[in-house]
Order: sequence, then C-alpha cells, then structure tokens
Amino acid sequence: MTDKNIQLAIQVVPLEREGNVYEKIDAAIDVIQNSGVEYLITPMETVMQGPYDKLQQVANDAQQALIDAGCTEFLVNIKMHIRTDRDVTMEEKRLDR
Repeated sequence: MTDKNIQLAIQVVPLEREGNVYEKIDAAIDVIQNSGVEYLITPMETVMQGPYDKLQQVANDAQQALIDAGCTEFLVNIKMHIRTDRDVTMEEKRLDR
C-alpha cells in the first residue's frame, strides 16, 4: 500500500450481554499495547500509528483476542488516515482542542 506510517483507529463493540464486556475490550487493547506500535487510547476508539501492514496485523490480532476472550459477536469500526508521500503523525494533530 505505502511505505509511510499511517494512522489506524479501531473500535471494537461486543454485542453480547453475558459476562464482562469491558474485559473483552481490554483483551483487544492488551494486544495493541503489546504490539510495539505507537498508540493512543481514547474513550471511543484506539488510534495506532505505524506501517500499514503492521497496523492491519495488529487490528486482526485485536479481533482474534475478542474471540479468544469468548466473544461470539462484535462490531469493528476501522478508520485510516493514509498518505503516500509522507508519514501521518500524531504530533501534527492537535489533541488538546
């Protein structure tokens, strides 16, 4: 796709009501935290920064973590900011607005 760093935002939403839903979400977040990519956890999603292929793999692994945690149905919302000529960085975006 591109050899530049991109940003990928992922939101996972378990649709089941049994068990602790937040533990399932935390399992996905743990994957991201242990992936080695730069990330920012927000109340609605987690934003990651890094190479396209790496972030796609982390997003897939986070979904597998939901399944491994016993989640049988969930939604996944993914947004990406991609540039082909230069990196997308968190530093360039003001997060304090």
